[in-house]
Amino acid sequence: MRWVLLVLLCAVLAAACGGDDDSGTPAPSPTRSGSQSGGKIQQNGANAKVRLTIGSKNFTEQKVLGEIYAQGLQAAGYTVKRDLGIGDEHRALAALKTGEISAYPEYTGTALLSFFGRKAEELPKDPQAAYEEAKREFAAAGLTAFPPTPFTSSNEVGLLKKTADRLAVSKISQLKPKAGQLKLYGPPECRTRQDCLLGLERVYGLRFKKFVPINIDQRHEVLTSGQAPVSIVFTTDPQIKRDGEVLLQDDKGMFPPYNSTFLMKKSVAAKAGPDLPKTIQAVNKNLTADVMQELNARVDLDKDTPEQAAQAYLKQFKLIPA
Repeated sequence: MRWVLLVLLCAVLAAACGGDDDSGTPAPSPTRSGSQSGGKIQQNGANAKVRLTIGSKNFTEQKVLGEIYAQGLQAAGYTVKRDLGIGDEHRALAALKTGEISAYPEYTGTALLSFFGRKAEELPKDPQAAYEEAKREFAAAGLTAFPPTPFTSSNEVGLLKKTADRLAVSKISQLKPKAGQLKLYGPPECRTRQDCLLGLERVYGLRFKKFVPINIDQRHEVLTSGQAPVSIVFTTDPQIKRDGEVLLQDDKGMFPPYNSTFLMKKSVAAKAGPDLPKTIQAVNKNLTADVMQELNARVDLDKDTPEQAAQAYLKQFKLIPA
């Protein structure tokens, strides 16, 4: 499995293989320098006086992203500590506001729904518009939301293909006459989120037999074990392809864009200087959906650590020395 994933990662990332990435943009050339241009992150010794604690929420993708930012900022010369896996979005934001952490990656759709009280049906469908709205709200709270990643990591309603076939469903709306006989599994916070159970009830009129809260890392296990007929999963989960799962079409457009934005207090960002946005831009550039899915696979399927997956990404795109 490890070697298969390495080959897949190389094929997707392409930088080490002499090809183009999946967006059609040529891979960064190792001869180009300067983090703003997308080449190797340049170390600046003056940044060592700036101490940053990088946090993340409590699931694989967040831990990988946290490590990518931590290692990228270290490469730029910053003094970096980590506090990864600290909890859900409310716990992470609270840690940022109190100074327990200096920064963490958050999703634009999650922010608009969970922090700023937007209703799922009111959210922008355009990723840039969603980011701009979240950016304004964060700015009013004294926080900087840096430009987002190319990938979006949305909540989705997942089933095994055989279950979808049995129920004859391909769209979320088709669950309505069947939901009363089905249990929906998802993380505890799903119960109170507009982009999860509340939205499915409000937008689609679904009334499940029961909502069963589970640890977020069990979202696929409950499907493959036969414990759950329906589970909330993420679009960038590698298990979707491996386990033969089906994502039901969000035919009413309930799930908003979930591009990741790096959050930091304005006061901390100001002290960090001009190398900070340059480094974040360089780190974000090649984080496409396919790349993020493969990085998640390294951890969830190949059992690499988030640190190892992050290092592989930074080396593949020549942001740090190989």
